[in-house]
Amino acid sequence: MNRVAVHPELIDWACERSGLDEAGLTKRFPKLPEWRSGTVQPTFRQLEDFAAATLTPFGALLLPGPPVETLPVPDFRTMRDARPPRPSAALLETIYQMQRRQEWMRDHLIEDGAEPLPFIGTVTTASSPTAAAESIRRTLGIGDGWADQHSTWTGALLGLRRAVEDTGVLVVINGVVGNNTHHALNPEEFRGFVLCDRHAPLVFINGADFKSAQMFTLAHELAHLWLGKDGVFDLRDLQPSDNEVEKFCNRVAAELLIPSRELEACWPELAKRDNACFALARRFKVSPMVAARRVLDHGLISREAFFRFLREQEDEERVKAKKKTGGGDFYRNQSVRVGHRFGSAVVRAARAGRLLYQEAYRLTGLHGRTFDQFAQELGFGST
Repeated sequence: MNRVAVHPELIDWACERSGLDEAGLTKRFPKLPEWRSGTVQPTFRQLEDFAAATLTPFGALLLPGPPVETLPVPDFRTMRDARPPRPSAALLETIYQMQRRQEWMRDHLIEDGAEPLPFIGTVTTASSPTAAAESIRRTLGIGDGWADQHSTWTGALLGLRRAVEDTGVLVVINGVVGNNTHHALNPEEFRGFVLCDRHAPLVFINGADFKSAQMFTLAHELAHLWLGKDGVFDLRDLQPSDNEVEKFCNRVAAELLIPSRELEACWPELAKRDNACFALARRFKVSPMVAARRVLDHGLISREAFFRFLREQEDEERVKAKKKTGGGDFYRNQSVRVGHRFGSAVVRAARAGRLLYQEAYRLTGLHGRTFDQFAQELGFGST
């Protein structure tokens, strides 16, 4: 039986960066304690399985020591100290997956003769946030009071996501790595990221985040596209890091969701109510936290009142999350996890013989009959 000489330090590193429960890993790999002590070496197959389970590049386990990993996109996450937090295996793998999808989509579109999207990188941080928000609305085809067309916040988010995809932007919302429920994405680590490109820009929203925060994340990512700036961010307390790009994107997102002129017009009446922020949230179909943040930025409530409200809302969201059961319809979830625009392009290419089905499976994370069912959910007939 061929065994692979692996430095115990690398086994420790892979376990730690995976974020997985040690007991669960040991149950799956009973010899893990011996691998970590160096008394026993894993077989080649065991090491392959261990690498897959911990989201570790196989080649990294053969190095003399743990590599230094950095994010492949600018890091705009809020720093609690001077050192950027080390990215988790789940975040890195998700970014790599999205980069592979974007690369394929870009090549596919260019091969079809698609023109570059005209709005990418059309503003700068010196631009007016109000003007930038207006540009986004015009491009998406949404005007003042657009949220009134939707009866619920969830419907408004769906409508906004579809409007964004209709412009040519790939939108992905997922709370796990691919379909691997063993590797959840931590919203404390990041809320979203943007991969800019003139043909296939991609925005990713952490679906494990509170539902009420995802609307603001999407708006924030749109501002990144208009700037033409990649980045990963966390928006802790809906507050950006101390960075010019992030501050601008937050101002644009806030103006996009709750325009200043509309806020100033309705707030005097809403402020008379005990639940003013909730009323504002219902009016604009945003989360109460986003509404409160907007009111704070306009100096209409104190910071103490805002953070008290924020903590109360987060506590309520945690209670709701604990009560939630089931993961919804698997195939319908895929149109969100894979993205409707990207998934449709892959299915069309595979059906037309322009893309090998094996590659289509790799790009979507769906295989065989599961891929066929996904295609039908997107509106394609059976093969």
